[in-house]
Amino acid sequence: MHNYLSISPEVQEALKNNKAIVALESTIISHGMPYPKNKETALEVEKIVRDNGAIPATIALLNGKIKIGLSINEIDYLAQSGEKIIKASRRDIPYLLAQKIDGATTVAATMIAADLAGIRLFATGGIGGVHRGASQTFDISADLQELANTNVAVVCAGIKAILDLELTLEYLETFGVPVLGYKTKELPAFYTQKSGFEVNFKMESAAEIAQLLQTKWTLNLKGGVIVANPVPKAEELDYDTMQKAIDEALIAEKKMGIKGKASTPFLLAKVKEITHGMSLDSNIALVYNNAKLAAQIAVAMQKEE
Repeated sequence: MHNYLSISPEVQEALKNNKAIVALESTIISHGMPYPKNKETALEVEKIVRDNGAIPATIALLNGKIKIGLSINEIDYLAQSGEKIIKASRRDIPYLLAQKIDGATTVAATMIAADLAGIRLFATGGIGGVHRGASQTFDISADLQELANTNVAVVCAGIKAILDLELTLEYLETFGVPVLGYKTKELPAFYTQKSGFEVNFKMESAAEIAQLLQTKWTLNLKGGVIVANPVPKAEELDYDTMQKAIDEALIAEKKMGIKGKASTPFLLAKVKEITHGMSLDSNIALVYNNAKLAAQIAVAMQKEE
């Protein structure tokens, strides 16, 4: 395994000395937004993690290695390369490593890499889930199976709003994945605090969440946990505006015959276009918010130990 892992000196030192660490994905850099906004956002996320007492570990597949902790030059390379970089999930990892093809890690792949390195906290924007119309297409994100099996907690702004939230929650329940709401009983829906669905448990502090995570994994109850952290009120989209934009994006997707791993990036880009960039501003704000909470939980977990 160590032949395929390349851990930065900073992250190695943090692991050795049991410091708080937060894993960060790289798909948001290559596929999430245009250059140079993607680079600026990635570096700001790392700064927020540091400012809140933890070490950031941005993850990607580079030159046949799973890189845990990227340099500024590596982040810049991913940011400038954009969608030329392959979007890598669990299925893609062995091929890309064997062929020495670079890949940007999705939620699922980042969870796998974090787990291999011994990192338990991961901050992202929103998780994948059951796509609308999945009863016909069977389009279900690999993120959900990873959450069922991999011991990493994912701090996010809920399930991506372009998906079927109700079916995603049912799927998570079947596989025993707890959905925690940070200071909320309502599941946030990525761009907005409102969804109409409830989380399993409302949590009032990072310390409470850390205690739950320690309890779960001490009992050997395998699998991840979703920490749903609502987008800040000042940055959320109006719920009706969001729903209208998503409906328009779904119609465009169907007309163009877009499916599979191309679906989510297309829909997010279309929603951004329809909302005249407001969705991107909201997306960036919620990622920053999640990085802050993830770092606080990671610090609280060290105190628990």
